[in-house]
Amino acid sequence: MNATRRQILEGLGAVSLTALAAGGFATDAQAQSVDVDKLMEPGPLPELTLGDENAPFKVIEYASMTCPHCASFHAETWPQIKKDYVETGKVYFVFREFPFDPFSAAAFMLARCAPGGKHLEMVDLLFKTQRQWTGGNPLQGLQNVAKQAGFTQESFEKCLTNQSLLDGINKVKNRGQRDFGVRSTPTFFVNGEKVEGAISFAAFEELLK
Repeated sequence: MNATRRQILEGLGAVSLTALAAGGFATDAQAQSVDVDKLMEPGPLPELTLGDENAPFKVIEYASMTCPHCASFHAETWPQIKKDYVETGKVYFVFREFPFDPFSAAAFMLARCAPGGKHLEMVDLLFKTQRQWTGGNPLQGLQNVAKQAGFTQESFEKCLTNQSLLDGINKVKNRGQRDFGVRSTPTFFVNGEKVEGAISFAAFEELLK
């Protein structure tokens, strides 16, 4: 079920995300392939990318911002992948939204609205501070994180009430689910090979051989 703007605004003000976050969505690693050309076709929103688009390996991640396994991957594995493979021109990385709840959708909206176009930097910050904004008061928690990233109160509220942006994020999720069989997070596609779960750096390297 997709998040609605009303759910986001109501939920952020009243509900703790601790239970949601603790549940997680990752499953045991399973692999299957999808058509790479179809996978790389432009989606409903501009792609969030890093690296050389002509790199020999195309890696796509579908993630949910409240998923603890996604946060763990971005803390423990992603920095090494970025250093050894993205920054050396071996991997073109694409990050796509797959929100499982209104709070994840709200966090993705803030990443899309990040000042200075620092969208992926905002994603990293939100994963790094996930425990801070998924417990207690989510609205205040997200406001605190957004403030660190340069949001004003006005830009924060404007972003979270942007219906077209929320619709776009839901379309990214629906496309992943409908066309590529995404059903859990994180889910990766490495040159079309689908892998579910927060893979280790060693496992990631095996996929690039």
